[in-house]
Amino acid sequence: MMSGKQRATGHKIQPAARQVIRNFKGGARRIVGLWVLVGLLLVLASCLLASTTNPPEPSGTLRWSLEGVADLTSLDPALPADLQSNTVINLVFGGLVRIDQNLRVRPDGAEKWRISADGKTYTFTIRADLKFGDGTAVTAEDFLYSINRALAPETASYGAPELLKHITGATDVINGVKPTASGVRALDDRTLEIQLNEPLAYFLSELTYPHTFVVSRTLIEKHGDKWMEHAYGTGPFRVVEWRHNQYIKLQANPFYWRGNLGIAAIEIPFLPSITESYELYSQGELDIIGNIQTGLSSVQVNKMRGSPDLRTVNALSVRYVGFNNRMAPFDNADVRRAFALAVDKDALTQQILAGRVKPTDRILPAGMPGSSLPINGETFDPIAARAALGFAGYPSGQALSEITLTYSKDGENAAVAHFLQQSWYDTLRVNVVLEGLPLVEFIRRLDQTYREPATGLDMYLSIWGADYPDPQNFLSQQLRTNSPFNNGHWSSPEFDELVRQADQMVEQTQYRERLSLYNQAEQIAVSEVGWLPLYNPQSSILIRPTVQGLVLTPQGIIAPNWTQVRIEEHT
Repeated sequence: MMSGKQRATGHKIQPAARQVIRNFKGGARRIVGLWVLVGLLLVLASCLLASTTNPPEPSGTLRWSLEGVADLTSLDPALPADLQSNTVINLVFGGLVRIDQNLRVRPDGAEKWRISADGKTYTFTIRADLKFGDGTAVTAEDFLYSINRALAPETASYGAPELLKHITGATDVINGVKPTASGVRALDDRTLEIQLNEPLAYFLSELTYPHTFVVSRTLIEKHGDKWMEHAYGTGPFRVVEWRHNQYIKLQANPFYWRGNLGIAAIEIPFLPSITESYELYSQGELDIIGNIQTGLSSVQVNKMRGSPDLRTVNALSVRYVGFNNRMAPFDNADVRRAFALAVDKDALTQQILAGRVKPTDRILPAGMPGSSLPINGETFDPIAARAALGFAGYPSGQALSEITLTYSKDGENAAVAHFLQQSWYDTLRVNVVLEGLPLVEFIRRLDQTYREPATGLDMYLSIWGADYPDPQNFLSQQLRTNSPFNNGHWSSPEFDELVRQADQMVEQTQYRERLSLYNQAEQIAVSEVGWLPLYNPQSSILIRPTVQGLVLTPQGIIAPNWTQVRIEEHT
């Protein structure tokens, strides 16, 4: 959800980053002679007499940076790893459905679908004009292949086996018993049926995440391990060059089902920090910088305030502290509660983050369905914090072994970590050691904490942003017992039962009851400090006014229709 990286020093642009941008710059401009202009006028005149229904050819190149990574972790939809990789995956590949700018599920590769009365069977009609980026027609068999590939053990997908396990027969594929899940069937070239072993209210939303995006079997078998270097799908773009640890170049997919794109190409450099991308943007080298997790700093926002380039949104995400519930002292709820009560979130957000974020005592971010229902949170209370630590058998922090807070060294995490460190010492007299890591290493250590908690992190400053806008993505997926996303191994049988019931309520008439069940589960997780929520980030990015047709949403940048995106030529 979240790479080794070399950071910029001050505001000085590193030579390597300059070279990345320099490599993008093309050759000499061509001079157009008078006879060519005459020819063009004749062509234009003939076009006016002809039908005007055909969209114009793509033109212009969008320069869009990805910060915080040295390279993409993966371009395989079955192996989505972090926001940066997912950004490019969504530009190249497509699925049955998509999320629109209003965060609603809309048709993509499937033009329509129907759901059975029991909520277990979904029948999708594949678009007749759906093609891969090489012009090959896409059929229901391609989706069947892609879903089973994501489940197969040899693919080693981290998330697909968990997220898609409710498909009938999926566990047989996950365990290597069968090559295909019995619940996924191609009824004919244009009809795909997916059968679940239980109703899931969030299933369509879940399908907007890359795991079920369609991939070309021909492409994968032709290029083997190198297929991602030549990647194409049903998305608006296809890969033309991936220079690892520098950049990736995409070109418009001429077979995109919606028609001709408004732009011809996207050039995406990988930059270590928002500082470096900001400097390049200031010099006219980039068109878009920042993302929903790594936005502009407070200083940068203040410099750009009032500029039409500046776009700001309240992200569907929560910055939080997670605990290793399998190891002392955080296997004790009173210790976790003491650490939660010792943090003044108002001071954190005002003094460290300049009031650009909203403090929160809950897990669901503002704007997520269910977030308007009340929660009693653990608010700043030094006396109660010291009492809770005493109840746990550690008065004044005595007898506590060394505790480390681990975080990724991106954005303002270091400043937040230092604030937390000071808060816990001032209130609890507990000395906490700070460990800042590159993002990729931080993610690796989180995974290790899930797999081997005895050698994992003590506690960690992390963030979770919505994969899709449903409470299940924050509650059931993140905190249910034995979920592979539950890195800290917090567990509550009562919580598990509440979210199980809520997950299966598919009828619209049960919508309020479903949110009520999630609310009860969230209250348990907050009271037992499954997480220590800190604040909901507000993300600020820069998009040049010369770019039209892109929308910043709480889940990131979305193009409602790539055929309508335009960019003025760079001077």
